[in-house]
Amino acid sequence: MSKRTFKPGTMIYPLPAVLVSCGSKREEWNLMTAAWTGTVCSDPAMCYVSIRKSRLSHELISRTGEFVINITTEALARATDWCGVRSGRDYDKWKEMGLTPVKGALVDAPLVLESPVNIECKVTRVIELGSHDMFLAEVVNVQVDEELINPESGKFELEAAAPIAYSHGAYFSLGRFIGSFGWSVKKKKK
Repeated sequence: MSKRTFKPGTMIYPLPAVLVSCGSKREEWNLMTAAWTGTVCSDPAMCYVSIRKSRLSHELISRTGEFVINITTEALARATDWCGVRSGRDYDKWKEMGLTPVKGALVDAPLVLESPVNIECKVTRVIELGSHDMFLAEVVNVQVDEELINPESGKFELEAAAPIAYSHGAYFSLGRFIGSFGWSVKKKKK
């Protein structure tokens, strides 16, 4: 296998393509698409989203200190893309995409009812980087669609919702099942 030197850049792909919702009151609620997001700690549960300073969502999250990360699916793919290329200064993204805002349980920011997973976050620190500021946040509540919880095992089965990912400017469905955590070292039954 030969390698080629490539320009320095963000090459950690695929990433989750999420809808970030923010704002403290209905008349300012906004949505934006983000791929610069992820988990940073499990105890306490923490995550982040990185946002350009010029974005309306940056302004809202800076002021309120809250946001919701909404996991997206194949059914939400069009809304995910559209909310990433349109500004909340010019459009009511909720109305334009036919999405239902519901006030969070522990934050004033809304969650997207159509999303299978809504992660309510409170900002603990803002890290100024270059093109983006990183909003480091504590996860204060998670809401999941009940139909994704297996009634027999109690296991959460997100794959049934057909989540999507983002890679180099394109959206993809997640692929086939390969194995569960630890499968590579699991002893085979005799």
